[in-house]
Amino acid sequence: MFFPRVNATRFQPLVAPRLFSAAAPLLKYCTEKPPIKPWPERLFPKRLVSMITQQQNIDLALQIFIYAGKSHPGFTHNYDTYHSILFKLSRARAFDPVESLLADLRKSYPPIKCGENLFIDLLRNYGLAGRFETSIRIFLRIPDFGVKRSVRSLNTLLNVLIQNRKFDLVHAMFKNSKESFGITPNIFTCNLLVKALCKKNDIEIAFKVLDEIPAMGLVPNLVTYTTILGGYVARGDMEAAKKVLGKMLDRGWDPDVITYTVLMDGYCKLGRFSEAAEVMDDMERNEIEPNEVTYGVMIGALCKEKRSGEARNMFDEMLERSFMPDSSLCCKVIDALCEDHKVDEACTLWRKMLKNNCMPDNALLSTLIHWLCKEGRVSEARKLFDEFEKGSIPSLMTYNTLISGMCEKGALTEAGRLWDDMVERKCKPNAFTYNVLIEGLSKNGNVKEGVRVLEEMLENGCFPNKTTFLILFEGLQKLGKEEDAIKIVSMAVMSGKVDRESWELFLKKFAGEVDTGVLVLKELLRGSSVS
Repeated sequence: MFFPRVNATRFQPLVAPRLFSAAAPLLKYCTEKPPIKPWPERLFPKRLVSMITQQQNIDLALQIFIYAGKSHPGFTHNYDTYHSILFKLSRARAFDPVESLLADLRKSYPPIKCGENLFIDLLRNYGLAGRFETSIRIFLRIPDFGVKRSVRSLNTLLNVLIQNRKFDLVHAMFKNSKESFGITPNIFTCNLLVKALCKKNDIEIAFKVLDEIPAMGLVPNLVTYTTILGGYVARGDMEAAKKVLGKMLDRGWDPDVITYTVLMDGYCKLGRFSEAAEVMDDMERNEIEPNEVTYGVMIGALCKEKRSGEARNMFDEMLERSFMPDSSLCCKVIDALCEDHKVDEACTLWRKMLKNNCMPDNALLSTLIHWLCKEGRVSEARKLFDEFEKGSIPSLMTYNTLISGMCEKGALTEAGRLWDDMVERKCKPNAFTYNVLIEGLSKNGNVKEGVRVLEEMLENGCFPNKTTFLILFEGLQKLGKEEDAIKIVSMAVMSGKVDRESWELFLKKFAGEVDTGVLVLKELLRGSSVS
């Protein structure tokens, strides 16, 4: 039987004898008095599991567990109580107590009979935290707890390794599963191997594995074929993907919505939208309903192709079928409509989303505000902002977008009011906020106020960009305020944010003015070196 040759000993160094030693003493979690009140007079394992599960504070949950075992008369922990606390801690990534508790569980007397589910949860939670080495160690030590490993724990571990992109280890674990662990792979195990190979771009090897699966007494399923098909799609080889589809059909497997969506995504990424549309038509002819991912793929492609009308129609269809588009997709449609000068249609879509209980977020609001401001419709943008503010908290990005739009259109009074509102709500301005306000003030002739805001900005630890310095510099020069202009040069030097190109512009502005030029050169020499 064909399988890639991988050194099976690669994962052996990951076995660490200290895994279940008392890595972090539990003494600091011990309490003389009950950690919560009221503490139940009668306590059974089922009640303790409920107390631990409902407790939001991780430290308090552990204190409850320890107090029950050490101080509650007649109470003894069992598998369920250990499982509940270990799951809660590992999910919260509080791993030091986990390892100490596992040490206690292993040496408990009389021995506590454990189940495999506890270890499957630990494998998964350590893997999600990126600690795949510990997941391997736990898997290898499962028999130490009197538990026989099954294909379920093997499959969980393989999935962890794939999530952490350790594809060679997937090969090694699979190849040695029966000899080293006494586990016979099932079709899910094979599918995980195929997935690892495709992720590694070893799709030809994955295809050979597909042909060898029947020799194991197993039958490749729809997931097997779709995974390989997806591998070719990711490579951009749609012809090979179609061959896999043909082979799948020949062996009696009908594509599902996932298979079709993977194909559509491949065509869309290559800009072959008409072929993607044909796949969607074929899917509907076979009475397979598109899902939200299908719509997302097609709508995203239409937006990229600047076909805003078709994107809008498909988006409406998606809403009518009660699918909830995510913020990213909504922003794409809004952008496509607005780029096509259909801002009113974008606003109508916003209202339709509200009507369909699709609550817009700050990213979507910022997108629409940006376009309204760009069209000069600042008052409408502010009205939209105020409506959103009634039910949600605007983000700094949303404030920045509206302030920027107001400044560009010269609505500085409104921008100032919004600034005050932002500060009052404890939303701290960042460099972008300061920059757009300074540029807005300078471009509208209020350079002196721009300099004041610049000073405040520097005091608050924010740094302007080189454009801001140049705008202020030019504005002050036009007003004949050479000393203030030189002060801006000094600030620019001290900030370290001025590159060689900007210095050349500064010097050109002063060219022919000997006295002023000398002062500028002194600032240059006194400041940091030019980048």
